[in-house]
Amino acid sequence: MSEVIVTVRGEHEVRVRPERATVRVSVRAEGPERGPVVDEALRLSEPVREDLAERTKTGSALDWSSANLSVRAERPWSSDGSRLAPVYMAGVDFTATFAEDGELSLWVTEVSAREGVEVGWVDWHLTPETRTRVEREVAARAVEAAVLRAEAYAGAVGLHQVSPVELADVGLIAPGHPGPGTPLMKARGAVAFAADAAPSMQYEPEEIVISATVEARFLAR
Repeated sequence: MSEVIVTVRGEHEVRVRPERATVRVSVRAEGPERGPVVDEALRLSEPVREDLAERTKTGSALDWSSANLSVRAERPWSSDGSRLAPVYMAGVDFTATFAEDGELSLWVTEVSAREGVEVGWVDWHLTPETRTRVEREVAARAVEAAVLRAEAYAGAVGLHQVSPVELADVGLIAPGHPGPGTPLMKARGAVAFAADAAPSMQYEPEEIVISATVEARFLAR
């Protein structure tokens, strides 16, 4: 056997500690009249806005943003099947990003005790610079794994030299095999908070998993 085509996959995965945490907070109010509900939502959201602005100024929070006030009305059903009077609901959503786990814990503990506040999911993530660097490294290691696998296959049939012919995201060389393709990033698990969960909220962020899978075709001689 003088030469043969070898098609392989290469994979690599790393786990990275998150550098940032972005949390979403909602301030809600509801009642039978639109005007008072809107006023109440604005009143409840103002301390949250001021608090985040101050924390960003002092550096304990990296940045924050808020959405415009949203208002909607619903007419609930009674137990006998009739429609009740409208209930108006108004709210403002905030997002805040922290670099330190401790600062995030302290703020969530404080803000969750405020009237009308709901603390939602925390998104653990990396800085754009770190994400780009790690994705490049992971992709390169996936290609290296493909080369090593091709060399092992070639050696098993008595061939000792491999030359790349094709290299692509998974599924492009062999259609019909779904996969992650370019490097993927995801956090293991998720974190949510409830206002009555504990007097003080402390936690360790889950590692972010970045993985890459490539397909490669080599000519083995």
